[in-house]
Amino acid sequence: MEIEILNEKENPLLNRKEIKFRILYEGATPSIKEVRKKLISVLNSKDKLTIVDSIRSTFGGRVAGGYAKVYKDEESMKVEPRHRIKKNFGVEEKKGNEIEVKKEKSGEK
Repeated sequence: MEIEILNEKENPLLNRKEIKFRILYEGATPSIKEVRKKLISVLNSKDKLTIVDSIRSTFGGRVAGGYAKVYKDEESMKVEPRHRIKKNFGVEEKKGNEIEVKKEKSGEK
């Protein structure tokens, strides 16, 4: 899987960087978690501050487009909806009024 950055824009109002990218891949469309992992290495960003918003592929193609956000700090990430946090980071648990995200354990060693 290869990732090509198409557009990178600074959004000072929301304290984040917004990235449009293209994925070249073989086989099935990569999952959000796979793309996120590759994107973190390409952008040299922090794991907890990177969110893959969407991935869109075309039927029969080996190319997909995507949109991601890299936040400056965890406080700024509070604008993200719960479902997107869950998709990117794993299982969530409620503790009082706050949500704590627990990462899913992968089979990698």
